[in-house]
Amino acid sequence: MNVARPGPRSRVAAGARDRTVGAVCQGGRVAEAVRARVDAWCWAVRLFPTRSAAGAACRAGHVRVNGERAKPATIVVPGDEVHVRGGARERIVIVQRTVVKRVGAAVAVGCYLDRSPAPPPREHVALAGQRDRGTGRPTKRDRRRLDRLRGRD
Repeated sequence: MNVARPGPRSRVAAGARDRTVGAVCQGGRVAEAVRARVDAWCWAVRLFPTRSAAGAACRAGHVRVNGERAKPATIVVPGDEVHVRGGARERIVIVQRTVVKRVGAAVAVGCYLDRSPAPPPREHVALAGQRDRGTGRPTKRDRRRLDRLRGRD
C-alpha cells in the first residue's frame, strides 16, 4: 500500500499567516502581528491568567471591544478599546500592539495603554466578616445584624 503523505507547508504561506495572525519571535524580539483574536491578546498581555479563562470571560460577556460584546474570535487591531470586567475591578485598555504569544510583564505593559479607573484605597474598603478570635460562630442574632448591615433585610 502506498499512502500519500502531506508535504511540508510552503514557507510563503506560513510567513503570510504569521504576519496576519500570530506573533513571531525573531532574534529575541517579539514581532508585532497585524491582527489578533481578543481572547489570545488578553491572555498574551496578562489580563487573564490562562487563555481558557479569557475565552470564558468573552463568552460570558465580560469583555467588550469598542463598546460591543466580544466573542473569543473577535479580531483586535491597534487602536481598539477593550473593556475587561473581572472580579471587583474593570480594566479599560487601548490596544497599542497586537501579540498572540504570551510575553513578559515588562513587554506586556507596552502592548496596551491602561485607561482603567484607579482602584479604591485600601482603608476605604469595608472589612466584613471579621470576628474576634475565640468568639465562635455567629449567633442567629449576629447573623441578622450582619444581614441588616449588608442591606439584605
